[in-house]
Amino acid sequence: MTTDTGSAGPAGLRRVAAAALVGTAIEFYDFFLYGTAAALVFGKVFFPGLGATGALLAAFSVYAAAFLARPLGAVLFGHFGDRLGRKATLVLSLLLMGLSTAAVGLLPGYGQWGVWAPVLLTLLRLCQGIGLGGEWGGAALLLAEYAPADRRGRYGGFLQLGPCAGFFLATGAFLVLAGWLPEPAFLAWGWRLPFLASIALVAVGLFVRLRIAETPVFREQHGRARVPVLEVCREHGRSVLLGGGALMVGYGLFYLTTTYALAYATAGLGLARTLVLSLLLAGTVVKAGTVWWSAAAGDRWGRRRVLQVATAAGALWSVVLFPLLETGRTPLVALALVTAMALLGAMLGPLAAYLPELFPTRVRYTGAALTYNLGGVVGGATAPLVATRLTAAYGTAQPVGWYLAGLGALSLLCLLALPETRGRELAGPVVPAQARAAAVRRS
Repeated sequence: MTTDTGSAGPAGLRRVAAAALVGTAIEFYDFFLYGTAAALVFGKVFFPGLGATGALLAAFSVYAAAFLARPLGAVLFGHFGDRLGRKATLVLSLLLMGLSTAAVGLLPGYGQWGVWAPVLLTLLRLCQGIGLGGEWGGAALLLAEYAPADRRGRYGGFLQLGPCAGFFLATGAFLVLAGWLPEPAFLAWGWRLPFLASIALVAVGLFVRLRIAETPVFREQHGRARVPVLEVCREHGRSVLLGGGALMVGYGLFYLTTTYALAYATAGLGLARTLVLSLLLAGTVVKAGTVWWSAAAGDRWGRRRVLQVATAAGALWSVVLFPLLETGRTPLVALALVTAMALLGAMLGPLAAYLPELFPTRVRYTGAALTYNLGGVVGGATAPLVATRLTAAYGTAQPVGWYLAGLGALSLLCLLALPETRGRELAGPVVPAQARAAAVRRS
């Protein structure tokens, strides 16, 4: 069943916003489950013979595989999203993610299947990455291409609340199970329950997404790119590379705070698992508030300006994040984690409007998705691995903060080289003359 949302009606916009938020929350719930399980469980279940540090590195290596697959998902789903439409592509990405996540919940551990267990875990994690690689860009376009230009940032904020909700659900599920089950039961079967619950959540997401119509901007676009990724690389490669670079520190800050810091604080510092999970949940609530604020601020003051201020603040906080964590004192640990999450929210809020505004309609899905996911290769895939090795080498996590601050400096330089896009009309974006001529010939 499909419900036509119209082009600008308030009720239609709310329906589109709900579809974007719910679907993205479910996809990120699935994706974040692995990060939490990698920090708490997977080293013992799938890599039991490698020792504490080796098992954690192995679990984080499989975790990183999804980030390497996300650009592939951006290209694959972006191709069909730019040629066939946003809606159908988003339904397929949701199915791929949900089925892969549920399969992880059914996967036997190393003790039952030997080496095939981590091999299949890696394969399923790759499928997760491909699914999420096609999710965010399409959902961002769903909102950006429906919303009026002067409120595009605010409506994009609905999408950016999706990862907050997904992380809250994933972390909350593990918090409840960790407090309810004894350690042997949690390791044997308890960790599987949040993964299996993905089936029910995907059914909800499909129901919501099947009720919306294709975006009017895409319906009115006359030319279709034959190979969108080639056109993006040839005519908009600079925007892709700079945009991905601008996102590096946000990815790094998030995954070092939520995945690596969780493992380090519980296994390395001896803090209670339930305490750290509770603080991360509190930080997620604060993060949702700063996402909403910065998304609206981008409409008033410009997307790039808000991103620059938030990125600079995040880079500075990186230097004190781990020294505060290593005190082991609950108030200071809370300050470290909650502030990091708040600054991360400020970095994320404007992105759902900013990245789609960088690209023309005919390649917007591929361009936005590829940019968003390239930032995750450096900031998300490698950060926990680098952090684990730095801590093992120096006996403290404080060098990790300087590494993250360095990513922040690089991200700021990339933002300085990107344009401001507030107020840009998505139906008629500004592109180079040679690009326009080439597009006409291909059409």
